[in-house]
Amino acid sequence: MSKFKRIHLVVLDSVGIGAAPDANNFVNAGVPDGASDTLGHISKSVGLNVPNMAKIGLGNIERETALKTVPAEANPSGYYTKLEEVSLGKDTMTGHWEIMGLNITEPFDTFWNGFPEEILTKIEEFSGRKVIREANKPYSGTAVIDDFGPRQMETGELIIYTSADPVLQIAAHEDIIPLDELYRICEYARSITLERPALLGRIIARPYVGEPGNFTRTANRRDLAVSPFAPTVLDKLNEAGIDTYSVGKISDIFNGAGVNHDMGHNKSNSHGIDTLLTTMGLTEFEKGFSFTNLVDFDALYGHRRNAHGYRDCLHEFDERLPEIIAAMLEDDLLMITADHGNDPTYAGTDHTREYIPLLVYSPSLKGNGHLPIGHFADISATIADNFGVDKAMIGESFLDKLV
Repeated sequence: MSKFKRIHLVVLDSVGIGAAPDANNFVNAGVPDGASDTLGHISKSVGLNVPNMAKIGLGNIERETALKTVPAEANPSGYYTKLEEVSLGKDTMTGHWEIMGLNITEPFDTFWNGFPEEILTKIEEFSGRKVIREANKPYSGTAVIDDFGPRQMETGELIIYTSADPVLQIAAHEDIIPLDELYRICEYARSITLERPALLGRIIARPYVGEPGNFTRTANRRDLAVSPFAPTVLDKLNEAGIDTYSVGKISDIFNGAGVNHDMGHNKSNSHGIDTLLTTMGLTEFEKGFSFTNLVDFDALYGHRRNAHGYRDCLHEFDERLPEIIAAMLEDDLLMITADHGNDPTYAGTDHTREYIPLLVYSPSLKGNGHLPIGHFADISATIADNFGVDKAMIGESFLDKLV
């Protein structure tokens, strides 16, 4: 019998809590990640007021530096810790896959100097459209359409760019390149980037609208991922007939594997929370697992190095946390975590190699306190333990410590 009938996991995308022990092995614009600290530096530079996460124990999480996130609670309402990544990567897919129990020992391919001519030529031949070569490099998603959107509107060329992540992104104005055509080109790009030396985690369609000087990316984004290389805990739950609900880009990240109820993409963090609340309120969702990704922290503020916006985004989530808690049943469990860091005060525009926070709360829990500092996959091992399925490759359950 499950200790908790339903578990809700919410990933605050990129909300790291201090440099990981191996952070200096990862660089950001040539600067090692060893001094990165997403939450700490936001708090220090622009202030941070998240009383609802603090109440569960955010400020009680053990820190190696003098930087604080929020004040510690004398009597937190939940359990808390930070978790370390073992996989070789600091990207979205690696983080989420490890959270679900995989150990990625070979990182995906990245293209700091842009994609090779062979890939661009194949896409041109398939699509019948030229590729703007000057955009072919790591680029901000908003800056690249500001710089090349007017040219695309005139010529119909494709804007293909990358980032520090293992991704190929194609930006297209919806009035110039219709969505179905953009998706078809992205599906072709996915088919030619499934093996090394161009094994990419995701192909991302990035549609936008508007006029030069006033372009806006739309919610019609589509991510085409590779499937996990081994069964995750999502797969284990699905095979056992347990409901698994994805909110946001979770289904894309796992290429649909293990997800039996996809609640759709988020237009914003607020929309994602609305969808999570709808999911939690479904009468048929009596037992199972919901998995939510809230990406605005990362996409809108981390990569754009906007500490004020990042802080405000954290405040907005914290203000809505009581709604999530109010929607919980007595035997629900809520876990709030992240997938990597993206320190908005740091060098470059890349993710940062950091610990992730973990906050755990249930109305049924009587105790509280610091859980062991473990690894990302401990989350999925705990979920597997609760529902009586096998864990994936790695992870140690902390279910017995939740009392």
